[in-house]
Amino acid sequence: MPGWDELEAPVGQDIRDAQQVRDDLNRLVLRVFTSEDGAKLLEWLEQAYVDVPVAVPGADPSYAFFADGQRSVVRDIKARISKARKL
Repeated sequence: MPGWDELEAPVGQDIRDAQQVRDDLNRLVLRVFTSEDGAKLLEWLEQAYVDVPVAVPGADPSYAFFADGQRSVVRDIKARISKARKL
């Protein structure tokens, strides 16, 4: 499975190779999260990390940054599903 380092094309590498790696990852995310179990997991992730307040009065401000980071992971998964459906 490709790692994060492989998602960006190094200098001199054909950009089509990097695009293929991204497309393959998007297809993988689509297969995983559109299965019955994957859909349940994605629903739970949304409830646990997206459908909650980012900032809570009286909490340390760094909590908002942490919570937004969690939300961005779920948004990335959903964006990859959408991109894969268009391939």
